[in-house]
Amino acid sequence: PDGISQSAFSSGFHVGFIRDMPINKKRNVAIGLGLGISSNSYNQNLLILKNNEQEIEYSILDKNITPYTKNKFSTYLLEIPLEIRWRTSTPTDYNFLRVYPGFKLSYMVYNTSKFKSSERDILLSKIEDFNKLQYGVILNAGYSNINVHFYYGLNNIFKNGANINGELIGINDIKIGLIYYIL
Repeated sequence: PDGISQSAFSSGFHVGFIRDMPINKKRNVAIGLGLGISSNSYNQNLLILKNNEQEIEYSILDKNITPYTKNKFSTYLLEIPLEIRWRTSTPTDYNFLRVYPGFKLSYMVYNTSKFKSSERDILLSKIEDFNKLQYGVILNAGYSNINVHFYYGLNNIFKNGANINGELIGINDIKIGLIYYIL
């Protein structure tokens, strides 16, 4: 909805293993299938709280009206990436150019929401309005061990029932970062 914005640097940490399965004689084209875990924090101005009936409510914060020191939600995911891997490697050269486009399927195992201000603190967990199943496209590219990582979520982080005054909260994930490969 209009008015939702990132309020600070959002961070994430991902670790996992990808099995590389070459599909040609030169072994420079492969399929990669993996398993990993991920932790993501989204600093923004979307307040998540429980009302008197213990139902989840959403509103947009204006820092000039409601000053706060922290407002974020966090997700913890199990991830399964599938990549088509192209590289300029040889059997003896491990410093090579790589381009790995693919798809990632994630399952949310836990989530939290934290709000802190001088007046009150709100901590919620296991919020049912988050989509448990997340999926999107990925691209990892670079040279040698350090590479650029890009992910775009194809579905919303929140279920269709999550709304602010009847307007659906349609937030998709975009992640840009560094990825380090250990060969």
